[in-house]
Amino acid sequence: MNALQLFSDELEQLVSKTSPAVVSLEHRRGNGSGLVLTDEGHVLTNAHVVKGVTTMRVRFSDDKILEGEVVGRDSSSDLAVLKTSRTGLTPLPFATTHTTHVGQVVLALGHPFGFDRSVSHGVISAVDRRLHSRDAQLEGLIQTDAAINPGNSGGPLLAVNGNVVGINTAMLPFAQGIGFAVSASTAAWVSVLLRRHGTVTRRFLGVSAKSEQFDAALIAEWGQKRGIRIVEVGRKTPAEAGGLAADDVVIAVNGARVESVDELQRELAFDSATTISLSVLRQGKRTEREVKPDFRRAA
Repeated sequence: MNALQLFSDELEQLVSKTSPAVVSLEHRRGNGSGLVLTDEGHVLTNAHVVKGVTTMRVRFSDDKILEGEVVGRDSSSDLAVLKTSRTGLTPLPFATTHTTHVGQVVLALGHPFGFDRSVSHGVISAVDRRLHSRDAQLEGLIQTDAAINPGNSGGPLLAVNGNVVGINTAMLPFAQGIGFAVSASTAAWVSVLLRRHGTVTRRFLGVSAKSEQFDAALIAEWGQKRGIRIVEVGRKTPAEAGGLAADDVVIAVNGARVESVDELQRELAFDSATTISLSVLRQGKRTEREVKPDFRRAA
């Protein structure tokens, strides 16, 4: 058997194995896709798919249709969770940020334009993209050239090992081969909070920041590949009061290593302490800054 036939056979088996976890979402104004999140009937999709509704028809791969109730929605990540009465389904595992790489082969599954169980494939074109949507500025997106069309929203972007690397969320209407997905690392923590509380409360630091790759020397010294460089600190903000400054590089929150803006937001969302400790690199030296974030807007 030649390599091309082997690759084709493996993709066919992958689609057959993962398709039962992909659902179609329908209401009178449109449709979208979703992903089985838990064996207790939770479904993950995009926030814009469920915008303006409290329930949707959820059609499973065996064509069984149930009503799904929206239990949580977060426009800042464009993610939402629904609950159905169906149990016993097998969710797909989520990939981590550190196992997602540019050039990696991926498959997009979903129901574009109502065409059931459609599959497209491509590669990860870029990671950590930023895109302004109708409701929010989305951070930490995965860019792919796998075909993503209206109706794909909420469906999974899969690695060839079957792990979910992203939740398909957007495409540029006048471009070809440029689609975006919310990273699985974001989906993992946001979906937990949506199931628990129905919303995600983000604490405000008052900085503009971006993830940055370290050089070999810094990787060896600090034991991590990336940090979060502060581009700008707003006036009269918690960050300014805590002594943060432009060009500081955040590497940990309360001792927990962070390598991306998404990971920083995750730590802020789960930590309820009034004061947090940020480990910061400033001019090559590590220092600790105590900051009291507030709740005025997203961090």
